[in-house]
Amino acid sequence: MTLSTGRSGLVLDVVVEDGNPADSTLAIRSAARHTALFGNPPERAAFDGGFASKNNLQEIKKAGTAEVCFSKPAGVPIEEMTTTSRIRRTLKRFRAGIEAGISFLKRSFGWRRVTWSGLQHFAAYVWSSAVAHNLLVVARAVLARTRPKPA
Repeated sequence: MTLSTGRSGLVLDVVVEDGNPADSTLAIRSAARHTALFGNPPERAAFDGGFASKNNLQEIKKAGTAEVCFSKPAGVPIEEMTTTSRIRRTLKRFRAGIEAGISFLKRSFGWRRVTWSGLQHFAAYVWSSAVAHNLLVVARAVLARTRPKPA
């Protein structure tokens, strides 16, 4: 399963795989899905270390993403991923935040152990819990804006 989120913490895309393909085979497709869904390639992308490969870096950058960061850049020169160490650090921190979001989905929305059997049912469960998660994120943001600030 691949998961894409934005700065807001909203789940933007989930792909439930049939089987268990290697992460390194999914990075280019994940960036291409973002382009197909939103009309533009992502300006910046942060991936887990399993997605790291020199070919993935080159293809994603060729598709229009300016900054790409792999958390563990196995075989990928660090200076080729991002233009500055500050951007690289920002993207690594962003990816760490995504890990926190995944942990929240596992704990609060049942992703730790999905009991619905079959690929279609599993995908339905994952998507419905992602939508519930997004509704909670939006509700919390709205409440934060409308609450009176303490004096």
